[in-house]
Amino acid sequence: MDALRLLRHLFTPHWMAIRAFPRRALKSIEGAIRASEKLHDGELRFVVEGGMHPGPLWRGQSVRARAEEVFALLRVWDTEHNSGVLIYVQLVDRCVEIVADRGIAARVGQDEWDAICRQMQASFRERRFLEGSQAAIAEITALLVQHFPAHGDNPNELPDKPLVL
Repeated sequence: MDALRLLRHLFTPHWMAIRAFPRRALKSIEGAIRASEKLHDGELRFVVEGGMHPGPLWRGQSVRARAEEVFALLRVWDTEHNSGVLIYVQLVDRCVEIVADRGIAARVGQDEWDAICRQMQASFRERRFLEGSQAAIAEITALLVQHFPAHGDNPNELPDKPLVL
């Protein structure tokens, strides 16, 4: 357990997430996801979290483990083509994780997802949250178009609206 990390999470107010991603930015991200999903058979979810719950932090839960937990809780894995992708932004730890379902993970290596995460984190360090998020969605879209191009009817299986935890 990292006591300093625990304290940062406990004392970071929820409005910090809203300040980084105001309503206008969230609407723009939602629109980018909606437009993206018309081009491929993948499904994107975008989640921003400020402070995490103290219990998992006490047990030393990593940001990656939290992203995988959110992936499961939101049922991002529950798509017809196993083509769900979660973009998880952990503001307190200043970390981004991308979790891809098994259908996509079999075709896109973790190194490609990690590169997108690093680019987002670089934008976020410059307080360019919207721009970094939109660029990441564009890069993910390109990967999904390459590996999961749209075929005929393409139902929207997951909400496009970003979630702020």
